[in-house]
Amino acid sequence: MTDSTSSLKGTLQSDLHDSMRAKDKVRSGTLRMALTAVTNAEVAGKEHVNLTDDDVLKVIAKEAKKRKESAAAYHDANRPELASVEEAELEILEAYLPAQLDDAALEEMAKAAVAETGATGMAQMGAVMKVVQPQVAGRADGGRVAAAVRKALQA
Repeated sequence: MTDSTSSLKGTLQSDLHDSMRAKDKVRSGTLRMALTAVTNAEVAGKEHVNLTDDDVLKVIAKEAKKRKESAAAYHDANRPELASVEEAELEILEAYLPAQLDDAALEEMAKAAVAETGATGMAQMGAVMKVVQPQVAGRADGGRVAAAVRKALQA
């Protein structure tokens, strides 16, 4: 068990206190939810461990993905008021994530990984994904990465 708290987790806690003082209910609720998810991830293992900034980013990205999917589901169900709540939470979470890669950059990374691994077809998609994922590191959704790799393998 380590004593050092992740600086990103500390930033989340500090921002939560600021938003509570400002009586910003949406921001406070979103940050509380994010910190709860981080704490749950910390105690999910056999022993209580403080997460690194990269681990905290993964948790925030996962929570952001949930908000994006929920907003889409609410739009499909014709519930725009609920979708707007999810989108507001998503916007708050995205402020803590690194800038997202555009499709062109993602496709270039996928093409380079295909060349690096010498992959010739879809059977090697897993090997290509193993090369691309660490390079992307939270800057693109896994589905977008897989689509870029598929496209590069089919080219």
